[in-house]
Amino acid sequence: MKYVKLASHFLTTNLLKLLLIPVIAVIVIEASQMNLDHIHQLRLQLRYNLVSVITSFAILVFASTIYIMTRPRSVYLVDYSCYKPPNNFKMKYQKFINQSRLTGAFDESSLEFQHKILERSGLGEETYLPEAMHSIPPRLSMAAAREEAEQVIFGALDNLFANTNVNPKDIGILVMNSSLFNPTPSLSSMIVNKYKLRGSIKSYNLGGMGCSAGVIAVDLAKDLLQVQQNTYAVVVSHENITKNGYLGNKKSMLVQNCLFRVGGSAVLLSNKLSDRCRAKYKLVHIVRTHLGSNDKAYRCAYQEEDDAGKPGVSLSKELMPIAGVALKTNITALLGPLVLPISDQLLFIATVLANKLFNAKVKPYIPNFKLVFDHFCIHAGGRSVIDELEKNLQLLPVHVEASRMTLQRFGNTSSSSIWYELAYTEAKGRIQKGNRVWQIALGSGFKCNSVVWEALRETKPSPSSPWEYCIHRYPVQTVL
Repeated sequence: MKYVKLASHFLTTNLLKLLLIPVIAVIVIEASQMNLDHIHQLRLQLRYNLVSVITSFAILVFASTIYIMTRPRSVYLVDYSCYKPPNNFKMKYQKFINQSRLTGAFDESSLEFQHKILERSGLGEETYLPEAMHSIPPRLSMAAAREEAEQVIFGALDNLFANTNVNPKDIGILVMNSSLFNPTPSLSSMIVNKYKLRGSIKSYNLGGMGCSAGVIAVDLAKDLLQVQQNTYAVVVSHENITKNGYLGNKKSMLVQNCLFRVGGSAVLLSNKLSDRCRAKYKLVHIVRTHLGSNDKAYRCAYQEEDDAGKPGVSLSKELMPIAGVALKTNITALLGPLVLPISDQLLFIATVLANKLFNAKVKPYIPNFKLVFDHFCIHAGGRSVIDELEKNLQLLPVHVEASRMTLQRFGNTSSSSIWYELAYTEAKGRIQKGNRVWQIALGSGFKCNSVVWEALRETKPSPSSPWEYCIHRYPVQTVL
């Protein structure tokens, strides 16, 4: 069955090329049978129909010009960088519980609950919390939050500019996303000020869009690159921990303390044709799904205050089922038709119609995405998130290895986690020319966003990769 599917996939994805083969063969055969008389007759016909020939040629040139001018510009991912905090920011389980106890904000029941969550979360003992959270009592001020943001954002950008040799003044578009920490002036203005970016830069600051905001930021940058010629776009993703810890005893709001950790990424995009030769990837598709019209989906990850007035993000029990629905919607309604072969699309439609019209109770057909994509970067939101997507997409352990190891090593770094996962795959030497990478991000709202990249060459990790000096230790066995 596997080989039948592979053959079917090859035939449907290369149908037009295969149809061209007999056409080209006929043309070659006819041309080979032509003699001097045939060529002479053809020349006479062209001479007497010169006006028609010129008109046809002009129409062809005009149509080709219109096509070239109106087709979407290619967007290249030149390089990206993920921030790796210093070793003194590491927070072991027991230290986390001890620090939490010393704050005096949690009762013993809440401390025990957080310890159980940590043990089952999929996080390891080497994740990072900001410097302010290591203090006793923790420094939860605006100044400390700004300090964390500067360390992460500038750290990622400094490395990106060093690796790409791009002058910050050449950046034409800047998109910054941070869901919960949005001071005034904005974080995007902070970047403009730090690197003295040009006054004409198109700068945007996205807030409140959750862990899927990184893909939204890439989508915005892609659209802007369609209208602004020969320029660079930088997309920066970060979630601030200092100002957004929960200091209460409501169980559904304590989970965020155990999962979210320090991290951030900076991505350099370009629409310059000259950058194709050095770019790592080419953008193929971006697909976004929003379930915000559904009340349960809208409130399944909700920032609010508890009964004692302590702010935090509440995660409902419906989060995982809703994530599954969002993923299914993203795949079936939008992404599937763009990437799946016709055979898989027809099988899926057939099973849906059989169940809807004839009540056949046929098990829904799940397309084999392993034939379409070579690598998967699933948002490292938690062990249960990865488990759910692995089951829904029928993936193998190797396909979710990057996500599990990112969660184990760095924790949930929110919208930047998919870049740590891509960096893991590169560090393992698995990216080959022509490989397709599927990044899947889930976030509050509720949203499921997908981005597909095609590798332009065999991709190696850039200098100062977050996995540098430690990739040889992975994968490790995680607690199930």
